[in-house]
Amino acid sequence: MPPRKTQQIAVFSVLVAVCLAIQILPRPLGVEFTSFLTFSTGIIFGSFLGASFGVAVMIINGFLSPWGLAGINLPFQMLGMGIIGAGGGLYKMTNGSNVRFFGETAVMGAFLTLIYYMITNMGFAINLMLFTQFSPLDAIIISQISGAFVTLMYIISNTILFGFGVVPLVSAIRKLYGGEK
Repeated sequence: MPPRKTQQIAVFSVLVAVCLAIQILPRPLGVEFTSFLTFSTGIIFGSFLGASFGVAVMIINGFLSPWGLAGINLPFQMLGMGIIGAGGGLYKMTNGSNVRFFGETAVMGAFLTLIYYMITNMGFAINLMLFTQFSPLDAIIISQISGAFVTLMYIISNTILFGFGVVPLVSAIRKLYGGEK
């Protein structure tokens, strides 16, 4: 059996590759799997690696995405996804499939998605300030209001995805790999 550190690197690398592959696939507006995989990685490997996972995925995607460069919004995306990964590490889901965990992860998905989009909408506000004549307050208000509908769509999607997906994914990876308890 390979040493535990080698298994950890292998599982982590596969999760990064899967996440990046999923990011380039076409999907409906309001549906994404990066937050789900980042949060789950945080649960499995802890806050530091969860945050590192989120930041790494956003950096790679920010420069290599077929949809184009992330631009000035990239640091905000990195920060937001890092928070989601760290949040997964702070969430202490013990082994098992207790119904409570399904509800808790759904609520975490909604909350962390809201935080992520509030942060990334701030990146849009900076774009508005740099390339228009909007004042900082106006730019923040406009960015949050204009992003509200998409943010709501992602909150709904991630609430469902986290609620139904995190517990089975984490349980499966823990059985396969024996990740942190």
